[in-house]
Amino acid sequence: MSSRLLVLSNGHGEDLIAQRVLQALRVRRPNLEIQVLPLVGLGEAFSADAAAGHLQRIGPQLQLPSGGFSNQSLRGLARDLGAGLPLLSWRQLQLVRHSARQGSPVLAIGDLLPLLLAWSGGGSFGFIGTPKSDHTWATPAPAGWAATPLADAYHRCKGSEWDPWEWALMGSRRCRLVAVRDQLTAQGLRRHKVAALAPGNPMMDGFRHTPLPAGLASQRRLILLAGSRLPEALGNARRLLGCLSLQQPRQPASVLVASGSAPTAAAWAELLGQAGFTPIPPTAASAASGAISSWQLGRWTLLLGQNRFATWAGWAELGLATAGTATEQLAGLGVPCLSLPGPGPQFKAGFARRQSRLLGGAVVPCHSQQELALKLQQLLDDPAECARRGALGRERMGPAGGSAQLAELVEQQLLG
Repeated sequence: MSSRLLVLSNGHGEDLIAQRVLQALRVRRPNLEIQVLPLVGLGEAFSADAAAGHLQRIGPQLQLPSGGFSNQSLRGLARDLGAGLPLLSWRQLQLVRHSARQGSPVLAIGDLLPLLLAWSGGGSFGFIGTPKSDHTWATPAPAGWAATPLADAYHRCKGSEWDPWEWALMGSRRCRLVAVRDQLTAQGLRRHKVAALAPGNPMMDGFRHTPLPAGLASQRRLILLAGSRLPEALGNARRLLGCLSLQQPRQPASVLVASGSAPTAAAWAELLGQAGFTPIPPTAASAASGAISSWQLGRWTLLLGQNRFATWAGWAELGLATAGTATEQLAGLGVPCLSLPGPGPQFKAGFARRQSRLLGGAVVPCHSQQELALKLQQLLDDPAECARRGALGRERMGPAGGSAQLAELVEQQLLG
C-alpha cells in the first residue's frame, strides 16, 4: 500500500473538494504523506492543513487573468498565455512526472487538465470529475433563456457530457478510480467502458447546524454570494447590491453577505456606500451571527461576515448568487437562488444557464437587475415555490457523506 499521494486540483471549487476528501482520508490513513499541486490560483483552501503539517502544498503558483476559465473564451486564453500559462503547465508536468517516478499515485480532481497531467505522469492515477454532469444537457433550459440544440444534440449522440478523449484517459489501464458527481453521469460513462462510480458529492460535507439568532428569526433572510475571483467579484457584488436598491421588501429583511478573504471588508464598505447603504451600530442579531459590520437601506438590513458561509448558508430562505461551488452548495441545502450573469470571465450567461440546468431549476438566472428584483419579491411572496425549487436542488446535489465514501475508494483502489 502506497504511503504517498499527489493531488492535483483545478480551481477554487476543486480545491475545496480535495480538502474535504483529504480530511476524510487522513482519518483512515493518518501517516499518509500528501502533496497537493493546485493547478490554478494559490490553493488557499489548503492553507490551514498545510500550516498544521497535514499536507505539503507544492509547485509554482500563478494567479491567471482568466481565473482558470480560459476555456470559456479565446480572449481569456490569450491573456493566460501571455501571463505565462505554457511555462506554468510545463513545470507542473515535470513535478507530476517526478512524483510518479518516486512511486506516488496521483489523484486528479477537476476536468481535462488535471486528468491529462495525471495520465502524462506515467504512473497510476485516479480521477474525481467535478464539473460535468449529464443533467446539464438532459434538463431543459430555464424559461426565457435560449436553448442550445446543437450542443445538446452533440452530447446526446455521445450519451455523455464527457468527451471521447476524456473517456480514453479514464479508460487507461493505469487509471484505478473514476468518480463523478451523480449516477446519471456515471451511467453515461459506463456505456463507454469507463468503470465510473458516483459515491456521493463532497460539496455537501462540512456544514454545521447553528441555531438561528432570535433577532433574525422574525425577518426574511437572504444570503448574497458574489464569488471570490477578483476583479469579477467586485462587479458581481455591485450588480447584486443594485438589485436590492430597486426593490424594498414588504417586511424587514436581513441580507447575509458571506465573503471570503476577497473582496476585502474595505472593498465591501465602498461598494455598500455606493449602493446607498449606511453603516449602523451592531445589533444583538449581528453580534450573535458573527458579522463584522451592519448596514441599512430602507427595510433591508445587511450583515457582512468573512468566512461565515458554512454557518449562514443554513439560515437563508433565498440566495442571490454569482458564485460557482457555493451556489451549488446552497441549492443542495434546499435554498433556491437567483443569479445575474455579467461580463465574466466565469459567471457569464452561458455559465448561468448551465448552472440552472445542472441544478434542475433550483437556480433562476435573470437577464437584468430589474428582472431579478421582480423575481426576488415573487419568491419571497411564494414560500411554496421556494420549497419546490429547494427540493430540486437537494435532489440534484445529494446528501452529505460523499467525502468519506470517496476517501474509502481512494484508499482501496488507488493506494492499495
